[in-house]
Amino acid sequence: MSTPLHSRHKPSRLIGSDKETGLNMLAQTLKNTLTTLGLASVGTAALVGAHHLGRKQYNSQARLTDYRDGLRQALGKVTAAAPIVAPSDAPANLVQSQARRNNSSVTWISGVAELTTSEFAVVGLNAAREIVWQSAMPERVHDLLIQPLASKALQAPHVAVMGRRPSEWFWILDAHSGEVVHSIKAQTDRHFYGHACYSLQGDLLYVTENNTADFSGRIGIYEVASGYKKIAEYASHGIGPHEIVMHPDGESLLIANGGIKTERASREELNLDSMQPSLVYLNRHTGQLLQQVFPAHNQMSVRHLAMHDNGSVIIGIQFQGERHLSVPMVLTHRRGEPKFTELQIAKDDSKGWHRFHHYIASVAVDSKHNLACATSPIGGCAAVFDLSTGMMIGDTPLADCAGVTTWPSQTQYQATQQILSGLPLFLVSDGQGYLSSIGVDQAAYPQSIWVEKKHQSYAFDNHLTTLGTVDS
Repeated sequence: MSTPLHSRHKPSRLIGSDKETGLNMLAQTLKNTLTTLGLASVGTAALVGAHHLGRKQYNSQARLTDYRDGLRQALGKVTAAAPIVAPSDAPANLVQSQARRNNSSVTWISGVAELTTSEFAVVGLNAAREIVWQSAMPERVHDLLIQPLASKALQAPHVAVMGRRPSEWFWILDAHSGEVVHSIKAQTDRHFYGHACYSLQGDLLYVTENNTADFSGRIGIYEVASGYKKIAEYASHGIGPHEIVMHPDGESLLIANGGIKTERASREELNLDSMQPSLVYLNRHTGQLLQQVFPAHNQMSVRHLAMHDNGSVIIGIQFQGERHLSVPMVLTHRRGEPKFTELQIAKDDSKGWHRFHHYIASVAVDSKHNLACATSPIGGCAAVFDLSTGMMIGDTPLADCAGVTTWPSQTQYQATQQILSGLPLFLVSDGQGYLSSIGVDQAAYPQSIWVEKKHQSYAFDNHLTTLGTVDS
């Protein structure tokens, strides 16, 4: 037992100088308090400064005043968002799901961070772009995949939630409620690269992985019926496999091999000079290599993919070369073609491909209207391309935008402001909490795009997915 405070002093000191002793103790307490507050302030300033330097690597428009403005905005809207509830020391296989906040059906799903606490979660959004449910996550998440349901039985599809690379975890959620169904940990010599895709039957999940022993890319195969047990794996025929998608034929996988060796703990890129990215087609049943296509420049990292119903794939590039070089950032390909097709920007457009700052975060395709959308958080913009002509229709400034997906054509649109014409075709999310509807004004000549925004008190993460099937 510790000695009581009063017995640590001589009795004569206490009896004769009670007032003096009390004042001295009060002064010491005040001094300690001020010292603690000072150190806390310095520590907070250092953390903000470090975080800002990190943001500048991904968003050239980032400013220190964003922290002040974001805090004011979050405080003004904090009552609109339910807190993310998860114990700070929760292990990765224990995540908590909050109850549904309203009875709306879910239209989109995204990873988020709460603006005031930076705690991570996955949220379900309805057609009005409002939060239906949220499920706390123990770490930052990346892509989210909706399980196709071969039957129309009254069951909720799963959502595969992938941890941000290099992660050892992915989680399976109930798409309608957000409840966590499974937590899956990578085997000892593997980590996940943040992306996956389901078979068209919804019975298998294919996951991009890294062999930590030799940096070779692997495709892990997980069986849904057995609780997502890993049953096999294939070679990705490259390094750093990132996004993987299923071909509409249901028989082949498309894999974006980014080509970059990444150190597991620091995410340091180890081979930028010798990297060799590629797009790979694999037989999903046997792992047989069907075709491999390489970009024109070896530092054009093939990263993100969006599959068109006609069998062509839209490819988002992240260029690792010299900053002054202008390289095409959005490509297309169809199996059997010997090389990629570059989408085009008008020659009189002074920004050209430089508007994206060599970084495409996500791509989406609207097969019905033959349009594609690409986002760039570093460039602070989203652009829409007409796949019939191969030309960019236009772009719009959207700070820190990354997630993009299609807007289901059967979904009722509730605009928050007047729009030009037509219905939205894409939904774009960003790190400042905005969900931006993007449409094309087809009555105009030349065509132009319009944007309409709605704000939530969350920072939306890199990817956004549509629940259900888009009319085609």
